[in-house]
Amino acid sequence: MACRARSLFAAVTVASAIALGGGVAQADPAGAIPGPSDVPLPGAATDLPGADDPSCAPSPQHPNPVVLVHGTWSNARATWSTLAPELQAQGYCVFALNYGQPALLEPDNLLRMWGGADIRDSAKQLATFVDAVRERTGAAKVDIVGHSQGGTMARQYLKFEGGADLLDPARNKVDKLVTLGATNHGTTYDEKQLIGKLAELVGFPVQDAAAVAVGPSAVQQMVGSPFLEVLNAGGDTMPGITYTVVASHDDTVSTPPENTFLAPGPGATVSNEWVQDACPGVAVGHMGLTSKPAAVALVLEGLDPSYVDDRSVTCSTENR
Repeated sequence: MACRARSLFAAVTVASAIALGGGVAQADPAGAIPGPSDVPLPGAATDLPGADDPSCAPSPQHPNPVVLVHGTWSNARATWSTLAPELQAQGYCVFALNYGQPALLEPDNLLRMWGGADIRDSAKQLATFVDAVRERTGAAKVDIVGHSQGGTMARQYLKFEGGADLLDPARNKVDKLVTLGATNHGTTYDEKQLIGKLAELVGFPVQDAAAVAVGPSAVQQMVGSPFLEVLNAGGDTMPGITYTVVASHDDTVSTPPENTFLAPGPGATVSNEWVQDACPGVAVGHMGLTSKPAAVALVLEGLDPSYVDDRSVTCSTENR
């Protein structure tokens, strides 16, 4: 038992070195009559102010509900406590889920970290959640905002779990995807990935240990991972989706930060945005992408091109 405890401690220690620091399509319900319900949606973050209001009906100005997707080893409340109320104040119906925690007795992610599970399994959870949001609100499509793994996992959902329809983009379940520091093309974890490689060379099974302790998602997001090779094969985007990709020069988790940017493929629109281009000199770290005024403004613009931001206020020194 002591040996097992030491092994688990070693696994957590190595996994922490590479940590993301705090980070079958169903019938189209378009035209369904939305019905408020006190029953929480599957996986809903019921403790997040501004989100998951069962009585919310999408407005003509904002017809698409917004689904918020947190990152690795985080949760909805820790990630979206600023953005969810702001979106609600702007008139959006906001929904957020907690995902990626294993069922009891599963061999991976013994610490039961949110966002730790295999990203392919988490994308299936997102698919179920999006369908439930569409059914409850009667909306044909949703918009998604994903932080870190949340953006990458949302792309997995679009490509492989029914979020987008390659043959008929009009049937897409998602209209806009906004990603914040997403690990779209992998991260070196601020070069901490090198620590894992060195440990592997001396015989320590870093990837297996990390999967056992905190789940496989962190390893799946490493630069050059087999998961990312499959996800990005054939192009970064899906037809009919509008992508806004937000990055910060100060991000030390999703590194190098320009790895988050996407190349537009046929039928897709991509805006790759540096926070510092919007507000020169602003300091925004990885988690700050979910809450700093400069980043929040870019999210609002990505969701609604008609949104007008007062940059003089957003970029004021008190917000840096």
